[in-house]
Amino acid sequence: MTTQSIFEQIQLKKSFLCLGLDPDLDKMPPHLVASSNEPLFDFCKTIVDHVQHLCVAVKINTAFFEAYGIAGFAALKKTIDYIKSHYPELFTIADAKRGDIGNTSLRYAKAFFEAMPFDAITIAPYMGKDSVEPFLTYPDKHAVLLALTSNEGATDFQLKMNGKQALYMEVLSQSQSWHNASQLMYVVGATKAAHLNEVRKLVPDSFLLVPGVGAQGGSLEDVFTHGSNENVGLLVNSSRGILYAGNGEDFAESALGAAEVLQQKMKTLLSS
Repeated sequence: MTTQSIFEQIQLKKSFLCLGLDPDLDKMPPHLVASSNEPLFDFCKTIVDHVQHLCVAVKINTAFFEAYGIAGFAALKKTIDYIKSHYPELFTIADAKRGDIGNTSLRYAKAFFEAMPFDAITIAPYMGKDSVEPFLTYPDKHAVLLALTSNEGATDFQLKMNGKQALYMEVLSQSQSWHNASQLMYVVGATKAAHLNEVRKLVPDSFLLVPGVGAQGGSLEDVFTHGSNENVGLLVNSSRGILYAGNGEDFAESALGAAEVLQQKMKTLLSS
């Protein structure tokens, strides 16, 4: 999927919401876990069916499927296939945080772009360009580099200064010289919104995947003010705030209500 297609969906839906799928059996409605033979898939399918018209992207955290072994991988494959067959307009991200030497990265790319039809995958960039460029050999597929994340430990390395630049800034600037760099996106946490002006100086045209709004305390308004560009250029992710808005038999309606609140805020920001 091209970034122009994402922008068209943003304009159509008045939203730059990315739905995060982190299916946790311990947090799911007990009635669904007890009654379903495929609770991971059934939970994700139900949530997506209810909120797909409010979001432009879906980020699937693969760890929440991998934890259940073969059954989890089967549910992951079934989930991404369902989304792509029923809602092909949605931009799909495998939140797998891969990053290894080139021949291994080629296999990861084959897994997520051929065996499974994801549009993008998150990548840890610290082994350098040869660990990232294999993902960029697929036309209209994207690598989403971890640049400045929302977790507390981001200060351990990402914000360390090397001369006049912090490490995350070196990642942004150097990656722009890599082959097919136009297919790169970047993770910048909403809790680091104060740095978004610097981020935009280095990657003015790239899409940013922004976690951390809601449960982690990030401000949607600050993210939009400092991080948007002329094509919006933002995919703001919400996972727990939507998935677990309710825990009863009306869990899907609760998820819909939480998504509507975010989408309406986004609509207001876009119109302003």
